[in-house]
Amino acid sequence: MVLFPNCKINLGLHILSKRKDNYHNIETIFLPLSLTDILEVIVPESGDSTSSFSLSGIPVEMEPRDNLCSKALHLLQKDFASLPAISTHLHKNIPVGAGLGGGSSDATHMLLLLNKKFNLELTHEKLAAYALALGSDCPFFLKNKPCLASSRGELLNEISLDLSRFHFALVYPGVSVDTAWAFSQVIARQRSESLRDIIQLPISGWKENLVNDFEVSVFKKYLQVKEIKDYLYTQGAVYASMSGSGSCVFGMFENKPPAFSFPSNYLVFNDVVQLSV
Repeated sequence: MVLFPNCKINLGLHILSKRKDNYHNIETIFLPLSLTDILEVIVPESGDSTSSFSLSGIPVEMEPRDNLCSKALHLLQKDFASLPAISTHLHKNIPVGAGLGGGSSDATHMLLLLNKKFNLELTHEKLAAYALALGSDCPFFLKNKPCLASSRGELLNEISLDLSRFHFALVYPGVSVDTAWAFSQVIARQRSESLRDIIQLPISGWKENLVNDFEVSVFKKYLQVKEIKDYLYTQGAVYASMSGSGSCVFGMFENKPPAFSFPSNYLVFNDVVQLSV
């Protein structure tokens, strides 16, 4: 069985307060996009009792057991002893450590795949609980529709946001921003205006009002990330921003984006669209 875990971007990201559990309360809008990984699971014919995991595509520097897909499998195996050994292959197209939620999407789609393939009959609520155990933004990929996310990012309210007429360019400069470091650099503060209201502004007003709180500190440490955002505006983007804690930057274009001039080690995806679910 094969699934295609998609990425997301953040439209605005506010860090509102530090929590007693050392997480932060945030407010952001998740938008699913069409750039996907490829996830395949098979049951070996040999009857091997040991599960295996393999990777291809964009290199991922981690042990297979530390991949969120493996963790998703182990999480379900604790409650479903009847699950057989499986062979999992993940082909990575979504950059790692980019703020695009690729790992979270892979893990959530692994839960969906196992639930369907082995008839586990898990409800949406139970799947959401498993997903949250894997990561704060994992439950979003069960909905995979534009959502206003709050609390740690796991409280989701679907919103009406049709950006299907836009083309999205995603640019990853090859640097991974440590999320814990990024949070440590931000001064949390409450806002007088919610992202739910800001997103209703004409898109021409997003540049000044729809902000990602992580940008200030990330731009200081990684100048190339700021340069990408500035460059996308010079190329005609109607809105550009860093996604999540970075380091990927996206630009929204009314027409198919032009060919860009970036260093050869940058990953560029210049015709991504809003995912239709």
